[in-house]
Amino acid sequence: MDEGKLLETLVQWLPMIWLLVAIIFGVIEAATVQLMSIWFAVGAVAAMVAALLGAGVWLQFVVFLVVALLVLVFTRPLVKKVLNVGRVHTNADSVVGRIAAVTVDIAGPGEVGRVLVDGQDWAAVSEDGAPIPKGERVLVKAIEGVKLVVEPML
Repeated sequence: MDEGKLLETLVQWLPMIWLLVAIIFGVIEAATVQLMSIWFAVGAVAAMVAALLGAGVWLQFVVFLVVALLVLVFTRPLVKKVLNVGRVHTNADSVVGRIAAVTVDIAGPGEVGRVLVDGQDWAAVSEDGAPIPKGERVLVKAIEGVKLVVEPML
């Protein structure tokens, strides 16, 4: 088989090759727990469509790269937000937004006091560094390590 015939046969098989590439990236995606290769699978499908429409090989590669990058750029932030990647929720998160009672004074910036939330004793610091005396009611704003970040109720 001469080179011209071989190249013509390869060009005819390019849509199937792109489909195979998309399937391989899809299988890799299914085998991982994070979105890692779905962008390339979509790019390969777009390149397959370009091949079916008669685009040259170089244009197919450009379509593959551009579509994969566009899908990555436009969907990754949304997917990260929806999946909340990197955030490990614990039962302790349930105290955020709750009202607590100060049981040991929070003396000032960086000073640790104690609060009682839903019958549980927690170390606490003031969100703005202002002192909060024992007996005050506070709102739990966040958890930093094993301490609650609180602000006085108005």
